[in-house]
Amino acid sequence: MRETAAAVSSAAYGPAAMLTVSQPSSSADLPRICPPRCTPWHLPQPDFLQAAGIRLGGWLEQGITFNAADPADRFNGPVATNDLDGEYQMNQLWLFLDRPADNGGCGFAWGGHLDMTYGTDWRFGINHGLEDRINGFNRQTYGLVIPQAYLEFAWNRLSIKLGHFAGILDYEAVPAPVNPFYSHSYSYGYTVPQLVTGMLADYRWTDRFSIQAGFHRGWMMFEDNNDTLDFMGGVKWKSDGGRWQLAYAISVGPQDEAGNQDRFAGSFVAQWQASKRWKYVLVQNIGYENDALPDLENPPARQDAEWYGINQYFIYTINPCWSAAMRVEWLRDDDGARVAGPGNIPGVRAFSGRGF
Repeated sequence: MRETAAAVSSAAYGPAAMLTVSQPSSSADLPRICPPRCTPWHLPQPDFLQAAGIRLGGWLEQGITFNAADPADRFNGPVATNDLDGEYQMNQLWLFLDRPADNGGCGFAWGGHLDMTYGTDWRFGINHGLEDRINGFNRQTYGLVIPQAYLEFAWNRLSIKLGHFAGILDYEAVPAPVNPFYSHSYSYGYTVPQLVTGMLADYRWTDRFSIQAGFHRGWMMFEDNNDTLDFMGGVKWKSDGGRWQLAYAISVGPQDEAGNQDRFAGSFVAQWQASKRWKYVLVQNIGYENDALPDLENPPARQDAEWYGINQYFIYTINPCWSAAMRVEWLRDDDGARVAGPGNIPGVRAFSGRGF
C-alpha cells in the first residue's frame, strides 16, 4: 500500500508496518539543514480576537491511497481514515478558535476551544445528536464535524473541561498535525472513545505526575442514548528531564440503549526519547463488553466480546522540518465486535475479520 498526504497547520490541541515522512513536534538542538523559515504559515489574527486572548488557526489534510488488491468498490477498509482506494480525499479542512486557561500554575483562569472541520473524516467523527443532525445521512463521503466545543477553568494545579472534547486514551488523536501518520492505527480507529461529551478534571499533583478523572455520555455521544454516565480517568507521569513519559487511562460504562452492556477500554502509552533524534512509543489497548453480540449457538442469549492490540512507533527526527517514522501494529478483535462491524462506520460496508 502506498499513501501520500499534505497538511498545513498553525496549531493543534493542548501505524501493518508503514513508512511516512512528517514534520517533528520538537526541533531542539538539531542542525538547521532546511531553510530557516520552516515553521507553518499562520492565519492572520484579527485584532478583536487578539484582544480577547483568542487564537485562530487551522490546517488542510489531504491525500490519496492506493491498494494493490484493487477492490471493486474502492473501499480500502478497514484502514482508518484513508479508506478510499485510488481516490483523492480531503480528510480535514479544519478551523479552530482557542483561548487557553493558562494561570501559570497559580490562581484562576478560564478559556475554551472550538473546532470545526469538513472532509471525509466526518464518517469517523459522527457523534449521536450532533453531526447526524447537522449532516443527516445519505451515505455521503463528505460532511461537517465539530470535534471539540468546551469551556475550561483552571484553579492553581486543577483544571476542568466542560463540554465536548477529545478522549484521553491512546497515543493518536483526531487533529492531523499531532499524528505522525496520514493513516490511523486500527486500535485508535476502533477500540477507544475518540470524542466524548461531559466533564474532565486534571490535577497536576507534581510537575511530573498528574491525575485525570471525569464522566461522559458515552462513546461518540453528544446526546446520551441511555441516561447513564461513563467514567473516564487516568494517570500521567514523566521522568526528570522528560525522556520517559507513561500514561494509563480507562473508560467504562454502558453503550446500549437499555444501559445494560458495560464496555471497558484501557490504554497504556509509553514514550521514550532515546536520543535527540530517536523516539520510541509503545501503545497497548484492551477492551471488553458484556453481552455485546448475539450468541448464535444459543439464541436469544448474547455473548461477551473482547479486543486487544499493541502498536509501536519508531520516529527519527532528520532536522527541524522533517522526520521519518514507522508504525508496527497488531490488533485482535477476538469476537468481531469492533473493527468495521455492521453499523460501526456509517457509509461503508462491514468488514469480516478478527486479526489485523
